[in-house]
Amino acid sequence: MIKSLGHIILLASCLMTAASASAQDSTAAVEETPYAWTLQDCIGWAQQHSITVQRNKVDVRSSQVALKDAKANRLPSVDFSTSQYVSNRPFQETHSGVIGNEVVSFSNKNTYSGNYSLGASMNLYDGRKTKNNIRLAEINSQIAELRVQASELNLEEQITQLYIQILYSQDAVKHDEELIALAEKQLEQARARKQAGLLNKADVSQFESQLAQDKYQKVADETTLDGYRLQLKQLMELDGDENLVLADPRLSDNVLAELPDKHIVFQNAVASRPELKVQQLAMDRTYIDEEIAKAGNKPIINANAGISTTNSSGNGNMFTQLKNQWSNGIGVSMTLPIWNGGKTKNAVARARLERESTYLDMVETQKALWKTIETYWLQARNNQQRYVAAQENVDYCRESYNLTSEQFRLGLKNIVELTQDKTNLSTAIQRMLQAKYEALLNMALLKYYNGESIDF
Repeated sequence: MIKSLGHIILLASCLMTAASASAQDSTAAVEETPYAWTLQDCIGWAQQHSITVQRNKVDVRSSQVALKDAKANRLPSVDFSTSQYVSNRPFQETHSGVIGNEVVSFSNKNTYSGNYSLGASMNLYDGRKTKNNIRLAEINSQIAELRVQASELNLEEQITQLYIQILYSQDAVKHDEELIALAEKQLEQARARKQAGLLNKADVSQFESQLAQDKYQKVADETTLDGYRLQLKQLMELDGDENLVLADPRLSDNVLAELPDKHIVFQNAVASRPELKVQQLAMDRTYIDEEIAKAGNKPIINANAGISTTNSSGNGNMFTQLKNQWSNGIGVSMTLPIWNGGKTKNAVARARLERESTYLDMVETQKALWKTIETYWLQARNNQQRYVAAQENVDYCRESYNLTSEQFRLGLKNIVELTQDKTNLSTAIQRMLQAKYEALLNMALLKYYNGESIDF
């Protein structure tokens, strides 16, 4: 009975140890599993950590401070000033006088004086320059905020391009691995057939050469993949050693999706793109600059008010002096410009020329935007058609390769014909992958310019 109980305890202990080890292995496996980044994850992370975006946000805060400064010019300014002055007359003669029953000598070699004033001034009229400067600061603040949005959208576009390039490169590497596995199997079969006397050494060398070429292609595609990953990490401000693994979305069903109307995409882009809004605000700014320039020919009227008092040594009690010297004042001043060498006229001309230049920039940007959208739309449609044709070509090439492979096994085809059919199949698959991902990229960018969220 005791022996049986000991066996049970030992068995239970072993089971608990095994369960604990299994749990630790499972936990370790979970911890070692890298996080799979979706496209939106990458975009969100980059927008939060991008130095360019952060710098533009600093510019927003700076523009807000400038706006406060412009508004402060409408308020009166109040200043207090004082001056304290001590003078010394070393050659001042000594005077004598009687104080009580004594004769006292004294001298005024050192004297002290103090001045105190409190003044206030307020602009009453400056040709609406202050009001226009406030409007200008408000526009500059809006432009700074739009530049933040533009930098975030620019990141979204770049990351989308790299994300799809990485997905394409990953599929290319998988295709290379399949070719290598096939080449290794063929080489193994070729060596077995050589031993059986069915193939010669030259034929086996052909299979070895094909395997080496496939391995070389895999290394080249992996290098390209690593380069795209590095670029994506840099855009996301990730450490170079970070293990960046992308989520593997199902993309096949999206390749042949219906394309949006390119004219509607253009209209939505014109209405929503921050770059065009910046240029429209820049146009508004030129009108305000012109008004500010015209204010150079208008009078400036200020209201002023102040109080002042003084005191000095040797003139009695200090507080009595301050009271007796107290004075108040209020007034209005006007400055009327007469001639400034034509500077105002030139400033107005510059503002109008800047408006023409800004308008041309806006027209040029809209034309470039239309060209970009139309190009993406045409490329998306063409790549969809290429993808359909490539799928058919892959089916034909695969069937041809399978037939040639069987005929080669029977001795009806030589190794050159087999290699050629394999190359044709590989090329057809690569073209299909290329058409697939280029179509997806162009469709994603059409969504981007249409103001939609890009996701897979």
